[in-house]
This record gives sequence, C-alpha cells and structure tokens, in this order.
Amino acid sequence: MEGKKTAHIVIINGPNLNLLGRREPEIYGTMSFDDYLLQLRAQFPEVQIDCFQSNHEGTIIDCLQSWDGHCDGIVLNAGAYTHTSIAIRDCVSAISVPVVEVHISDIRKREPFRWYSFLTEVCQSTIMGKGLAGYAEAVKLLMV
Repeated sequence: MEGKKTAHIVIINGPNLNLLGRREPEIYGTMSFDDYLLQLRAQFPEVQIDCFQSNHEGTIIDCLQSWDGHCDGIVLNAGAYTHTSIAIRDCVSAISVPVVEVHISDIRKREPFRWYSFLTEVCQSTIMGKGLAGYAEAVKLLMV
C-alpha cells in the first residue's frame, strides 16, 4: 500500500523533449523521459509527480495556468521556448506556484542563440547541465 503523498510536483516539458533517448544522445543521453520518470517517482515515493509534454507554446501556457494553485511546484523545461518565449515568461511570472527551470544540457556551453533564457529571472531557481538528474534536484528544491 502506498503511503500518503506529502507534496505534489508537476513537470512540464517543452518541444522535442518527447524525443529524449533518440534525439542527440551525445547531448541528452539515451534514456527516454518515460523511463526516467519511473526512476524519479521511485526516488521520491512521497511525492505525487505529474508530467506533461507539448511541442506547442500555447498549450504549455495553458498547462502552467491550469496548475496554478493546484500543486506545490512546477519543474519547467521549456526546451527551445526558453530562448524565444516572452509569453511563457509572462505566464511563469503571473502564477503563484514556484517554478524551477531545468535544462538537461548547459545552455551556456551550447550555440550562442541558446545562451539567454527568458525564464531565469522569473523562476525560483535554474538547474542546467546535470542531465536528467537535474529534474531530481528540482524536485528536492521544491520540497523545501
């Protein structure tokens, strides 16, 4: 029997993160996010972890808004929208739930167009370059 969950964290992944395990494994690794999510949930059995992925900017915004006030925190990997979406930034800024920005790779060590994040200033924290383990670090931060 599963014990009572003490926290509710939502992971929102942006474009192309559904391709993890197949997309550029030299950068993102060979594990799919679904497989990693099983490990993450096992690592944090006391936390209810929901996950959502979309390749569409507006759908990500709708998801962020829908969880406002209904979870303890959001882990957001906006993918390429990190560098382009003022709309997602505005949404993160407007909601009351704390958001931790995660990037599997270190965006500062990638192509110059990836160096700037519109999200960093409005997120509680930013974790980058730690591979999929960055999601676990984000969950820990949100549980404090």
